[in-house]
Amino acid sequence: MNRTDQPDPAAHRLTTPWGAVDLTRFPADPRDQLRAWDAADAYLLRHLAETGTDLSGAVVVVGDRWGALGTALTGVDGCAPTLISDSWLGQRATGENLARTGAPGSAATLLTTRDTPPDRIDVLLVRVPKSLALLEDQLHRLRPALHEGTVVVGTGMVKEIHTSTLNLFERLIGPTRTSLAEKKARLVLSTPDLSLSPGRNPWPVRYALPDGIGPMSGRTVVNHAGVFCAERLDIGTRFLLGHLPRHTGAARIADLGCGNGVVGTSAALADPEAEILFTDESYQAVASAEATYAQNRGDRPGKAVFQVGDGLADVPAATVDLVLNNPPFHSHQATTDATAWRMFTQAHAALRPGGELWVVGNRHLGYHLKLRRLFGNSELVASDPKFVILKAVRQDGTRRSGPRRR
Repeated sequence: MNRTDQPDPAAHRLTTPWGAVDLTRFPADPRDQLRAWDAADAYLLRHLAETGTDLSGAVVVVGDRWGALGTALTGVDGCAPTLISDSWLGQRATGENLARTGAPGSAATLLTTRDTPPDRIDVLLVRVPKSLALLEDQLHRLRPALHEGTVVVGTGMVKEIHTSTLNLFERLIGPTRTSLAEKKARLVLSTPDLSLSPGRNPWPVRYALPDGIGPMSGRTVVNHAGVFCAERLDIGTRFLLGHLPRHTGAARIADLGCGNGVVGTSAALADPEAEILFTDESYQAVASAEATYAQNRGDRPGKAVFQVGDGLADVPAATVDLVLNNPPFHSHQATTDATAWRMFTQAHAALRPGGELWVVGNRHLGYHLKLRRLFGNSELVASDPKFVILKAVRQDGTRRSGPRRR
């Protein structure tokens, strides 16, 4: 990073066979050195050009993380791709990257993983996700639109493509092989076999929760594919559930980064009169939270709000009494505290004076330091050898400071 803390535009520029595009993540941060594209995106685009793939038909791109593939493809004459994403943030980045190129609104169609997919696909491009379950779900949903001539190409970094990944393509699409690795990236090349019988899509799944975790003990949780720890309760959330505040009298509680909604649903059971806001940037997660809530609190649907977006960014200031949060510390393959910091600052703004933020996290992450800088206080609620639960109280007149630059 240069001395003015401004990003080098060339570092965020992706050169493609059809020209260069400048890309950013969302929300854009001039200090962010993480690019909106990687070698896997560049490899796939080169492959399409070098093989002369016809891109004038129905092109569908799945899991384009920040819009690199979709933005590049709109530069191909006659190509108007459909982009399917589970990430609200990724879709916002895609929209801004497309606008930066001057592409018209009709240049691409943006769909979520919860939308009905196209009924015909001539070229299917898959950015292999971190979640094998999400890949399985999406291939099940898209397979009926394939035909014998459909070109299917997946892409990812070598560390993202495993034998299980290839087996999944083989089982759901047809004969599959991989390319040679280039710059630690690899392609997955599949040929549709319409005679395959892939069976039913196993997602969503339901399972019973263990005892000893408060109001949700023994109850059922619903998980759509791709949601964190979709087939079992993760140990951090389990620890938080066992120590959640009860009968707080809170009028409005936010489950920030709600995942499958088990934390917010537990809060609804503990505070029956409270309105619960479930929010996550994943469409699959919010669908899971809505299903989990309906499973356990379906008699009071009017007391819950389900919102896909950038956390609490759009929540009016000083309107929330309690925020519950288990923040992620990864963005795809990158380890970063940027998401946690953004969640904490959003919670600070959304809370009323006297309102509380409860956070669970690994001990080594040092969240107590961030909370003290932001809220002016941090209290240890509970701990075990791996996790801590922290509480920070919004004080009237608390002065917020930004994260230190590295």
